[in-house]
Amino acid sequence: MSQSITLVCPPDTIEKMKHQYQSSLGKTPPYAVFSAKLPGVTITAYQSGKVLFQGIKAESESQQWGAATSKPASNKKNNSENQLPKGFSNWSVVGSDEVGNGSYLGPVVVCATYVEKKQIPLLTELGVKDSKMLTDTMIRQIAKDLIHVVPYKQLIVTPNKYNEIQPRYNVNRMKVALHNQAIYLLLQELAPIQPDGILIDQFTTEKSYRSYLKQEPNQVTDNLYFKTKGEQYHLSVAAASIICRATFLDELDKATKELGFTIPSGAGTKSDQAAAKILKRGGIELLNNYAKLHFANTEKAKKIAFR
Repeated sequence: MSQSITLVCPPDTIEKMKHQYQSSLGKTPPYAVFSAKLPGVTITAYQSGKVLFQGIKAESESQQWGAATSKPASNKKNNSENQLPKGFSNWSVVGSDEVGNGSYLGPVVVCATYVEKKQIPLLTELGVKDSKMLTDTMIRQIAKDLIHVVPYKQLIVTPNKYNEIQPRYNVNRMKVALHNQAIYLLLQELAPIQPDGILIDQFTTEKSYRSYLKQEPNQVTDNLYFKTKGEQYHLSVAAASIICRATFLDELDKATKELGFTIPSGAGTKSDQAAAKILKRGGIELLNNYAKLHFANTEKAKKIAFR
C-alpha cells in the first residue's frame, strides 16, 4: 500500500540526503531542494525543511532519517543525544569518515584515526582541517605526513566488491559495517590505550546506526558520538577524511592509467561518458570493476554507448 510520510529536518540532514540520493536525483520541483526517485519511494525535500516520502517503501526509507513525529528545527542546537561534552575538541579521540559513497566510479574508502590531545597542535600545523577547504594537491600532501603521525585503519571497498555486497546491504548498512570494522581494528591496534571518545561523521541517526550495528560482528558500542560535519568538531575526523580522500584520488588515478582515459569522481555527465567508454571496451563485466552498478548512471551510460 502506498504511503506518505513527512519529516521535518535541519539543513545539514537535507544535504546528507541529497548526497546519499545523488544517483537518483530528478527534476527539482518549485520550492524544493531536491527530488529523488528510488524503487518503491519518491523523496522530495523542500526549502521549508519538510521532506516528503511517498510510495510503498516510504516508511522504511524515512526511518533512517528520523521519526515522522520529528519536530521542526529551531535555532537551538541539536537535541541532547547529539551534544558533545564540553572540551571535546581537546580530547584524545578516534574519528571516522568515508569518501566515495556518492561517486559512481571508484571505491568507497572508510578510515578511522586516533588523535591524542597532545598531537592536536601538530595536526593544526600540518594543515589538517575540513577537507572541503583543501585542494586535492593539499590533501595528498597532508595525507603523506598524516599516515606517519597518527595511528589509522583504512578499508577500501572496490567497485567489484561493492557490487557483490550491495544487493544485501543498503547504503547505510554498508557504511555502518565499514565504520564499525575500521574503528574496531584501530582499537585492537591501540590496546591497551583507550580513547576518550569515538566520533563518527554522522550519515544516519544514532538509532539507525545502532540498529544496523546489531547485525555486525565485533560491535563497537560504547563511547560513541555522532555529528554531521564531524571534522569541524574534532581533528580526528578531519584527519580520517583527508586520508580517505587521498586514497580515493589515488584509486581514480590507478583506474585512469589502466584504462587510458580520465576516470572522474562524482556522478555527473563526465562519469556517464567515462562509463560508456568502458562499456564499449569490455561490456558490463569490465564496468563492474570500475563503477557502482546500481547507480542510475549505468543506464545513462548504456544509452550513450549503444545509441
